[in-house]
Amino acid sequence: MIYVKNLTKYIRRETKEVLVGNIPIGGINPIRVQTMTTTDTNNTDATVEQCIRVINAGAELIRITTQGTREASNLQNIKQELVGRGYNTPLVADVHFNPAAALEAAMHVEKVRINPGNFVDPRAKFVDVSFTEQEYKVEIERIEQKLIPLIDLCKARNVAIRVGVNHGSLSDRIMSRYGDTPLGMVESAMEFLRIFRKHNFNSLVISMKASNTRVMVQAVRLMVATMNAEGMSYPLHLGVTEAGDGEDGRIKSAVGIGALLADGIGDTIRVSLTEEPENEIPVAKKLVNYFGNRVTSPELKSIESLPYNPYEYNRRVTNEVNGIGGANPPRVFAFSDGIFSANIPISWGWHYNETNGTWQSTDNTPDFLLIPNFKQSGKFDGLPIVSEFSPDFRLLKVDDYLHQQLSAPVLLSVEYADVLNEKLLQALKGDANVVLLLSTANSNGFVEQRAAIVELMRYGIKCPVVVARNYSDSEREDFLLKAAADLGGLLIDGLVDGIMITSPVQPPDVVRNTAFGILQAARTRITKTEYIACPGCGRTLFNLQQTLQRVRSATSHLKGLKIGVMGCIVNGPGEMADADYGYVGAGHGKITLYKGKEVVKKNIPEEQAIEELVNLIKENGDWVD
Repeated sequence: MIYVKNLTKYIRRETKEVLVGNIPIGGINPIRVQTMTTTDTNNTDATVEQCIRVINAGAELIRITTQGTREASNLQNIKQELVGRGYNTPLVADVHFNPAAALEAAMHVEKVRINPGNFVDPRAKFVDVSFTEQEYKVEIERIEQKLIPLIDLCKARNVAIRVGVNHGSLSDRIMSRYGDTPLGMVESAMEFLRIFRKHNFNSLVISMKASNTRVMVQAVRLMVATMNAEGMSYPLHLGVTEAGDGEDGRIKSAVGIGALLADGIGDTIRVSLTEEPENEIPVAKKLVNYFGNRVTSPELKSIESLPYNPYEYNRRVTNEVNGIGGANPPRVFAFSDGIFSANIPISWGWHYNETNGTWQSTDNTPDFLLIPNFKQSGKFDGLPIVSEFSPDFRLLKVDDYLHQQLSAPVLLSVEYADVLNEKLLQALKGDANVVLLLSTANSNGFVEQRAAIVELMRYGIKCPVVVARNYSDSEREDFLLKAAADLGGLLIDGLVDGIMITSPVQPPDVVRNTAFGILQAARTRITKTEYIACPGCGRTLFNLQQTLQRVRSATSHLKGLKIGVMGCIVNGPGEMADADYGYVGAGHGKITLYKGKEVVKKNIPEEQAIEELVNLIKENGDWVD
């Protein structure tokens, strides 16, 4: 199954239009941006004021947590107050575990989000549950009976429904049958969609969310392919859950959302940041605008199928050349001055010039620099000092390579047109000493670089590929969002062995940190602590933003460790199955700590929880000073 209509052109996926209040989603409409409130839903004034702030920031839909019927009922007061003050932005009730709350919410808002993992099924206990085919059929009938009242009410009131699957809250029934996988997420949604279609209800929007960008991208692609196979064309809402805050949260969101927008998939998005919700809107709008009206110029040779599986992660098989490719993690390359020139010797290594406070190459000719690893060194923590590679690469253009015989490893500068050159392909096929530096000047650089690698794979070329992109954006946020959106899909599909980002305006440390952040967000190379932090909502029982900063302050030196900081247990245990440790709100002023998905310490007073988390990490041998 293929998930995209055209692999070499930007074409928006064709979807049916779904009307949410006064906002149509899907069809030929623009990609909509939305966010979610973090206030107590029963606090009408606070929720209304936050809604107004995000509307003024540009939000086109607003989701509000709806834990129970009391919160659902208060949506009427929130709606009335907003309308009375001249705001008609559609509201979306976010419901988990409570069909009664969904029914009440549908009386007051324009859309209801339900989670197939917990709308009917209880919270997962992560245990195997076996069903015969007949027993499984009975389970589907049970789901149908629970859905029929909501379907009838939403039909009568023209209320849309979002079927929102979260990787972190799949049911034990689904995980036992399909695994904790993208396939499990898709089947969780499809069970509900088939019931909705049976009852002729089609005002649906679908989402597949995960904190793991690979899982999120693969699940959405597989969802599209599955819907295509069953004649469905519902619009899609995109988002990476628990992305975190700051630049890490922005990069992680851009990697996942960008990988899908680049293929024309997505009708509405949310960038989930552990910040004030109005901060999410400008980031989401920048991502949407970056892919607006994208054209592939010059045009590319068509691709009818892919030589790799877009629904699973498998690294492209390549030769190892001086520590690049093979089983090595993707490397980070950078030019010190943002200028590319070919046919020059490459010198590795850095030293710090105390006089002018800059990093320089060891021989003072910083034409080209390779940054393979982090190394801690006092106040220069995280800056590269010494390379692990020998200095005998040559950087060559294609004509020079074809007319020279070199025993030293070659870094060969190529573009898409070069990989269609039969003479070059023949030479590369028999050369295990070449790394390809693949640049692009195409207006749609992502699809061109993917197409070039596809051609290499079809021809059996196993040279490692380093993809190069240049950005002239002066705004730091614009720079990192574009780089993450362009490179994320290539990394998630395991196609590249290194990345090189250049900028004539961004400082070298910004370029370097962005590159390593993109690798981490795509799960291809871990160089720092990763925080799986939810953005918060009305269910959150403590100040998430302050807590995340306190957790980060205590643990940010623990390279490679994944720590979840979650406001409540709706998605916490599931999302933290991918984390090493979890810090989860359990009640007002109370925290529960997890090791993986297992509860270790319950109901710890919040003021003691950071210390207890550190102790837990130490007890399990994962702490370093």
